[in-house]
Amino acid sequence: MQGKRVLVTGWGVTGRALIEPLRELGAHITVSDGSPSAAVEAQARHVSFATADELTADGGLDGVELVVTSPGWRPDSPVLSAAAARDIPIWGDVEFAWRVDQAQLYGPTTRWLVVTGTNGKTTTTSMLESILTAAGIPNAACGNIGLPVLAALRSEPRPEVLAVELSSFQLYWAPSVHPDAGVVLNIAEDHLDWHGGMAGYVDAKRQALTGKVGVLGLDDAVAAGLAAGSPADRTIGFRLGEPEQNELGVWGGHLLDRAFGDDEVLAPIAEITPAGPAGVMDALAAAALARSIGIEPGAVRRGLRSFTVGPHRAARVRELSDVSFVDDSKATNPHAARSSILAHPSVVWVAGGLLKGAQVDDLVREVADRLVGAVLIGRDAAQIAEALARHAPDVPVVGVRARDDAVVTDVADVTKTVDSTVDSDTVMAEAVRQAARLARPGDTVLLAPAAASLDMFDNYGQRGDSFAAAVRTLQSDDISRLPR
Repeated sequence: MQGKRVLVTGWGVTGRALIEPLRELGAHITVSDGSPSAAVEAQARHVSFATADELTADGGLDGVELVVTSPGWRPDSPVLSAAAARDIPIWGDVEFAWRVDQAQLYGPTTRWLVVTGTNGKTTTTSMLESILTAAGIPNAACGNIGLPVLAALRSEPRPEVLAVELSSFQLYWAPSVHPDAGVVLNIAEDHLDWHGGMAGYVDAKRQALTGKVGVLGLDDAVAAGLAAGSPADRTIGFRLGEPEQNELGVWGGHLLDRAFGDDEVLAPIAEITPAGPAGVMDALAAAALARSIGIEPGAVRRGLRSFTVGPHRAARVRELSDVSFVDDSKATNPHAARSSILAHPSVVWVAGGLLKGAQVDDLVREVADRLVGAVLIGRDAAQIAEALARHAPDVPVVGVRARDDAVVTDVADVTKTVDSTVDSDTVMAEAVRQAARLARPGDTVLLAPAAASLDMFDNYGQRGDSFAAAVRTLQSDDISRLPR
């Protein structure tokens, strides 16, 4: 890197984490980002800044020898397309971190345990972190979970093992990463617009299986299908039922290991949080990764027992007049929403946002018998409304949209696109009120959007916070007392 001109695309958390390591290596750094504040912030850190127009103009990439990109930048973005056309290497921030680690620039090489999948990544990674801590192993949960991998490598005390949550974007840009073990939890339609279709999305997830041990969720047909062509030195699986040889599963109310032990009992499922099939699957995946590097069953049990679920992941906000209000804003795609809805017998569903090319017909068809009402918000509410009309025509549906300076609550408005001058919190508050009116004692009002949040909120966390704040303002009179 000494004396080389390196272009960093993206001035988010991962982009900023690259600056000091590149500076220490002697690189000449240029940053590019579409945010109006990025230029000011970069220059305050004595880093050159260039716009996309400047970089894609004739000579704009002259002298650039490497591009390190933030994961959200698509390969067909103008700057990256121009760099590829000139055969300039393009690394993701995770790829750069891997190479730094392999070069032992910050100490001995760490062990990488990689977690990917459409849903359950953060819970599994956090469970794995808890198990590693229970085993007394210095570790860090990093990657898509929030802490950049590079920052984890530079932290003190330095971790010996990394629990690395990786999105499909990060895996796409990290072709050199070969972890000690990697798990593909499940694969459902998500980010298809970014990857150009399902095949590209699956190929990106497959990158987690390029190390010593590959772990697959066998109850998911697409993930299980990766076993035949798995590039891992050894491939194992996990399932909710009794495991076969080379698998982990459930038997007699306990997690059972038949892959790294001879009928080794790991933990009772009664101690696992969150409860239910999704939580047990995540625990099995975390246990498999831990067992792959020799962690004893006792540490697995202690780690799982001490784990608590993070915010916006099926978090119970409140119970009012025997109606439960649950924030699962992290359910940002149909596959995640499915697991969330199926955990409750009768649901008033608060949904909507950006579907990112995913279809919801299969989801609605499967959960229709659980739905007692639906309140829809966001840009792609119409698609969800149409699926409900096809597969759950008896379920009452209310659309909450902003129009001019008012909030409209009318089924017909679900199918209309209107300009919003009303803030998102106001829309969410009205959605919560409408959901409460649809609810009866024993129901769950569930925020499980099945869609991303960026049409209305900065992130899924802000969306969940908005939902929770609205729920806390409700009074008992807001809940209908009429029998269903």
